[in-house]
Amino acid sequence: MSNTAINTAQNVNIEYEFAGVGKRMIAFLLDFVVLAIYIIVMSLTVYKAVGLFDSNNVLGIKELSLLPIFCYSLTLHLIFNGRTVGKFIMGIKVVKEDGSPANLSDFLVRWILRLIDIVLFFGTVGVVTILFSEKKQRLGDIAAKTIVINTKKSTKISYTILEELDPNYQPQFQNAYILSDAVVNEIKDIYRLAGESRDYMTLRELRNRVEQLLNTQSDLRDGAFIRTVLKDYTYLTQGR
Repeated sequence: MSNTAINTAQNVNIEYEFAGVGKRMIAFLLDFVVLAIYIIVMSLTVYKAVGLFDSNNVLGIKELSLLPIFCYSLTLHLIFNGRTVGKFIMGIKVVKEDGSPANLSDFLVRWILRLIDIVLFFGTVGVVTILFSEKKQRLGDIAAKTIVINTKKSTKISYTILEELDPNYQPQFQNAYILSDAVVNEIKDIYRLAGESRDYMTLRELRNRVEQLLNTQSDLRDGAFIRTVLKDYTYLTQGR
């Protein structure tokens, strides 16, 4: 599986996998199931109800009800920051090639080119371009300069750092709670990757960034400092 490096808020690169055609096809099928359920529900409720009172308007209601299906992909990508229901389940999302969030114009380009990638040629064009493009992009991605990445990481529990704490644990950095969940998760990822690759320069840079965020200094070694901050965060935000 090909990887891409995405620059984080801490100015450190984290590698993500490009989502392969298999995951993307399953996500598409899951979205198709969602839309099929929508049609079934509409058929059993709204269509029947309208038919009881005015059968002449059933066709118009059916045509109107197709609008959410037509706009499903575009709307959900916008609302859920690059994800649809299928992508949520499969743990993949759409981002810009540099890792920044995609915007309305990006999603609009991808959505328009679904006509070629998926609709007109039954997905053949999209599958072929994903298989043979370096960044696993369909035509819509290439035009919008977006990629689809895996957001789920198969990490061991020991990598999460936020383990169950000793009942008598006392935090050393009382303001660790000011960190957001997103920042803490990012710190965890960088710490894990730096440890796996023995990248001590990145670990030192991460330590400096965290010290700046907390406006503190410590005599602890880099790794011990990061682990302590993460444990303190867990302790201070439990039950929040």
